[in-house]
Amino acid sequence: MEHTVSFLPDNITVRVSPGENLLTAAALAGVYIPASCGGDGVCRKCKIELVQGELHAQNTSSLSQGEISRGTRLACISTVFSDVTIRIPEIVRSDGTSLKAKPKTTRTISTRSQENLVGTWQIAPPVRKLYLTLPPPTLDDNIPDMQRLIRGISRTGPAMHEPDYDHPELIHDLSVTLRESDWRVTVILLQGKLANEPERIIAVEPGDTTDQLYGLALDLGTTTIGGVLIDLNSGRIIAEASAYNSQIGYGEDIISRIIYSQRTGGLRALQEKAVHTINNIIEEVCRTVIISPSDISYIMAAGNTVMAHLLLGINPKFIREAPYVPGVSQFPLTKAAALGIMAHPSVRLFLYPCIASFVGGDIVAGVHACNMHRSEKISLFIDIGTNGEIVVGNRDWMVCAACSAGPAFEGSGIKYGMRASSGAIENVHIHPDTLDPMIITIGNTNPRGICGSGVIAIVPELLEAGIIDRRGKFNDRKKHHRIRKGADGWEYVIAWAHDTMIGEDIVITEIDLDNLIRAKGAMFAGCQTLLESVGIGFAEVEQIILAGNFGAHIDLERAIAIGLLPDIDRDRFYYLGNASMLGCQISLTDHIRFRERTEVRRIMTNLELSDNLNFMNYYVAALFLPHTDSRLFPSLSY
Repeated sequence: MEHTVSFLPDNITVRVSPGENLLTAAALAGVYIPASCGGDGVCRKCKIELVQGELHAQNTSSLSQGEISRGTRLACISTVFSDVTIRIPEIVRSDGTSLKAKPKTTRTISTRSQENLVGTWQIAPPVRKLYLTLPPPTLDDNIPDMQRLIRGISRTGPAMHEPDYDHPELIHDLSVTLRESDWRVTVILLQGKLANEPERIIAVEPGDTTDQLYGLALDLGTTTIGGVLIDLNSGRIIAEASAYNSQIGYGEDIISRIIYSQRTGGLRALQEKAVHTINNIIEEVCRTVIISPSDISYIMAAGNTVMAHLLLGINPKFIREAPYVPGVSQFPLTKAAALGIMAHPSVRLFLYPCIASFVGGDIVAGVHACNMHRSEKISLFIDIGTNGEIVVGNRDWMVCAACSAGPAFEGSGIKYGMRASSGAIENVHIHPDTLDPMIITIGNTNPRGICGSGVIAIVPELLEAGIIDRRGKFNDRKKHHRIRKGADGWEYVIAWAHDTMIGEDIVITEIDLDNLIRAKGAMFAGCQTLLESVGIGFAEVEQIILAGNFGAHIDLERAIAIGLLPDIDRDRFYYLGNASMLGCQISLTDHIRFRERTEVRRIMTNLELSDNLNFMNYYVAALFLPHTDSRLFPSLSY
């Protein structure tokens, strides 16, 4: 049940979930409240008046009893537990005149994706466990142990084929396992690649372990690797973890890593770093639910083409050289332990197939998850990350492309950039007169840095306040203590050192702005080029599906304001989140949906942008806020 928060004197309302932070609610409503400490309750700038309703505060030590009795609260440490009415005090100049900040239009991207895009899936994982009580051999029934096991499996129900087995390790200890467990064992069976193929026996465990069936979904990102542990008996997510990809030490982008891989020992080092990060994630999720890594029975993974090559130790050299050919597009089912991944020796690692050198399995997984291959609607799928990928099409055809956006959207490549985790500044409003910011951090803690959505939020604020121009350059005529020259040139101070968790001023620099403008320019130009290649424009796109982790916190109006997304009907936008991970979760839970991935790959055609003259022209035109062609953004008035 949601609650309504009403902000006076503007009569702005917003619906929020119980327990939502009041400062976050104000930001969602576009209401400005001075706030610089991120939620620690120490700067005391975010005082509001509770007119009606109930707010819970973490502590009230920063307020006097008189203030509390008058209804004064600190927005940053107050949470909503009923319908409430809040009055925002006026900000008054020293001469007594009022400084009123006009409420701003904000909009989160639609979260209707689960119902309208993804659909449902059943609990039918690609691996299953079967508990058997086998009759021990006798002189009259003395078939070999493996055949006895297969016979026992076949007798449990109708099957088109007897199960098979394909690795010698399975039979090494089979006889001992059967006898030591008194012929009571659990068999792990792997579904065939096709519906008419037999299952394969991949492991035999003593006793009844059928209640311990777990799968791991992995998103192999260039900057971040994420993992989700799923109870395959129920389909329920039971643990999650993510970490910076340890390969970053060898290069922030995939091109740098390809170059590093050509050094002596470089490919092995990159592979080991990827495995190291995966193992850390496995340790964390297993520690959360108190299981062993050996309890994981299947790993479903997706990543871009280069990440997949590096994980499997395949030389990626020719991916970056014309005509940009990967070593392989469909990856073999691999034993995870053979790569050094902490897992039972029988556990298989499946990697989603790639389309081209720069359109990888993560995109196939995302398109697969949102059912573009089933829909009649023309959809534009955009995965915003270090390597931005775009797909346009429907169930009859799809065209895809990739453009290097750089790591700015994931918090890297920004001076104080960080992942979207606790302490990251995710939203900013700047008062047009005082030029002081209202900052919102993930977790409502003191700020530690700024994530991708925070950068996207602050740029149009700087532009609207006149602090920067449409080229992203600072206005040196704007005199304010937050606007200054730093070690890297002009910068704006978002948070002072005494209000941060790191003991340093958190700033955004002109270099940061330039990196963001280049990144958004590449994404927008990629969309224009791709649409032009199939003879349509943004007006003909029926739905835009936005993927990528940072989209969870993005403000749609801000993303359009900087020229990252097209200025079209807002109801056409959908947020899918980490689509690569979602595709892996669906496939890990439902082997029927899993088999549909081949259809996605079959109808998808790649368009190479690296030497596309139209793309370069569109890119140069997009290096402006929001764009050099104002007709593309009719709702904006810069």
